[in-house]
Amino acid sequence: MSRRPLGCLIEIAETLILTLIIFWVIQTFVAQPYRVEQSSMRATLEPEQYVLVDKLTPHFDDYSRGDIIVFNPAQRDAECSAEPDVPLDGVVPYIKRVIGQPGDKIEIRDGLVLVNGAALDEPYTLGSHTEPGDQSSWTVSADRLFVMGDNRTPGGSSDSRGMLGPICVRDVIGRAWLRYWPLDTLGILQTPTYPELPPGGDPAPAGEP
Repeated sequence: MSRRPLGCLIEIAETLILTLIIFWVIQTFVAQPYRVEQSSMRATLEPEQYVLVDKLTPHFDDYSRGDIIVFNPAQRDAECSAEPDVPLDGVVPYIKRVIGQPGDKIEIRDGLVLVNGAALDEPYTLGSHTEPGDQSSWTVSADRLFVMGDNRTPGGSSDSRGMLGPICVRDVIGRAWLRYWPLDTLGILQTPTYPELPPGGDPAPAGEP
């Protein structure tokens, strides 16, 4: 005896709704895809490539130097409030690399990036040009991260050296960990280590840029 058509429709609807709920939960709290639209992470990531952004582990594993993160850019020197800042109008999320953690002193000197007085070894960068703007040193406060693009050619990246300044941790969407499209670029995005760096000082109180 066949099922009644109404019963079949109800089962199909329930399955679709459950699927949508599971998809929403995963994308909101676990991971979501992100399409690279800027050239600021060349040659690590090229425009039109897709990465998977981990939104779960940052809740119990703080962002580290070398992590590639996706975040909503906000106005420079905005206070890091309890809620994420309002993104800049018409600007898609940015993708950059964490260079400075809370308490770190960042300097741009002679084309090099120095963290706590030691020059970073950055084999992943494209070019070596730096654009310090009006400021060539920063101390990262407790609720912020200093980020830069891997593309260090002139005009290659808009990041913490310029209009953004050190970004609020609360504006970070997650950590990019897997490049999955195009398929021939499939691979884990490795986080480099910097054993040569001395530790930073005590970070300035939260809320200070």
